[in-house]
Amino acid sequence: MWFKFAATNVLRNRRRGLATLLIVSVGTAGILISGGFALYTYDSLREMAARDNGHLILAHTDYFEKHEEIPLEYGLINFENTRKTLMQNELVRAVLPRLAFSGLISNGDKSSVFIGNGIDVNEFKVKGPSLRVSKGATLSSRPQKNSDPQIMIGEGLAKIMNAKPGDSLTLLSTTVEGSLNAQDVVVQGIFSIGVPEIDKRLLFTKTSTAQTLLLTNKISTLSVYLYDTDETNNIASIIKEIYPKLAIQHWLDTAFYYQAVRSLYNRIFGLLGIIILGMVFFAVTSNVSMSVFERTRETGTLRALGTYSSEIVRNFVIEALILGVMSIIVGMLIAGSVALFFSLAGLEMPAPPGRSQTYPLVIYADPLLYLITGAAILILCVTAAWLAGRRAVNKTIVEALGHV
Repeated sequence: MWFKFAATNVLRNRRRGLATLLIVSVGTAGILISGGFALYTYDSLREMAARDNGHLILAHTDYFEKHEEIPLEYGLINFENTRKTLMQNELVRAVLPRLAFSGLISNGDKSSVFIGNGIDVNEFKVKGPSLRVSKGATLSSRPQKNSDPQIMIGEGLAKIMNAKPGDSLTLLSTTVEGSLNAQDVVVQGIFSIGVPEIDKRLLFTKTSTAQTLLLTNKISTLSVYLYDTDETNNIASIIKEIYPKLAIQHWLDTAFYYQAVRSLYNRIFGLLGIIILGMVFFAVTSNVSMSVFERTRETGTLRALGTYSSEIVRNFVIEALILGVMSIIVGMLIAGSVALFFSLAGLEMPAPPGRSQTYPLVIYADPLLYLITGAAILILCVTAAWLAGRRAVNKTIVEALGHV
């Protein structure tokens, strides 16, 4: 009975009720859309950071703490057994070696500094679309007879060297013994990771090519890639038990961009959410207060007939609850429609500062976000109605009946 009575009162002033419904609906949709975009950004940056160097990076005990006086002073040797052991875990997708080195690259006429990474050719498949190959192809796993080793260079470095796929270049670097060594290579592909300054220096080649250049059989690190990023801490604990002498670095320790963006977005969207919730609270308060004011004599009559004050307040709360539920449903439908539209439209966001690549505009429709937002809106509606309703019953019956 009380629910039917409250529903009738909601429809009594349809114009005001519709205005409140629209305000609360738009506020709900605004929170869900901005929150969905933030969640997509967090998830994308997290996966990008984890794929960059691996979910876990294994190295010599002193690799992350001390500076190497000579190349690969704290490198890993005989890493294949470690690799095979870790691959037996069903949560591990891949364990790939990486050799970091640097030196000079020359085309015969001019030279430039490069920062190189000796990698397993399967790394591109494991990491996914972490870079864009603009010319040529990625490193090939097939041995090339009577051909120099392959390299991939960044777009900026290719421009400096005036190089294109198929061109021959020379790498010059310091070996592990401190002497200089040179290696002729051929350009297999030209790529961009989206950061122009890094593209001017970055170079990829096979681990074996880098080892030949540095005259060593060591590697710098082992990158452990997992199927599920949430299992990172679990796998780290397992590896620590098996290999207590290895240093382990979590992907989050190197994800500075991810942490900075997350911190910034938390502040921006947190403040936006507070503003929207405040707007919803005042909209509902205004609606209920106007309803209370118009029905003062009605509430006085009900109290004179023996209706308890708590029942009158409950009626206003139920009215706000009905209005809140309707608004939340409409807001969720709006947010879901917007999320679906952006997922199908294929729109792109401008490149972030310091980067040259755009990224898709996607909005997540996260069930937990929808649940929390809906609950928060309902609590605000009920609280606003309770506060306004309490003011209605604070007047004496005589004052309420004499209200004009």
